[in-house]
Amino acid sequence: MSELQDLYQEVILDHYRRPRNSGTLDHANRHAEGQNPLCGDEVKLWLDVEDGVVKDVSFTGVGCAISTASASMMSEAVKGKRIEEVEALFEKFHKMVAGRDVVDSEELGKLQALSGVREFPLRVKCATLAWHTMKAALAGADEVVTTETGDE
Repeated sequence: MSELQDLYQEVILDHYRRPRNSGTLDHANRHAEGQNPLCGDEVKLWLDVEDGVVKDVSFTGVGCAISTASASMMSEAVKGKRIEEVEALFEKFHKMVAGRDVVDSEELGKLQALSGVREFPLRVKCATLAWHTMKAALAGADEVVTTETGDE
């Protein structure tokens, strides 16, 4: 394994073992739930959005290392960003993990650590579950998001 792959694995394991922004968010004004029926991953996501900016974010869930690390890393990446920036980040991240595009690592920062999941199509759903759930929360959807939409 290359040094970069080792580093990426360490980043993922760190976020899995010590997820950032984990827990509920009492002052949230957006909420969504997501499920990956293939592996059993579940996530609940809370957002506090004010004046078009994600002021705060938190999540709870049960899932594999990829799913939990992705939710943790996403929560750090979107906090403080305008909704338009969050939506653009979602598109870049999704293209990267689905293997549809080569994305400059500077654009995604630590999220680049999840780029290897594109080699494992079933793991793409693990990596994108929290992201689809966040997108649903921003849209105000009140149904459970599932990874079985066929867009991965």
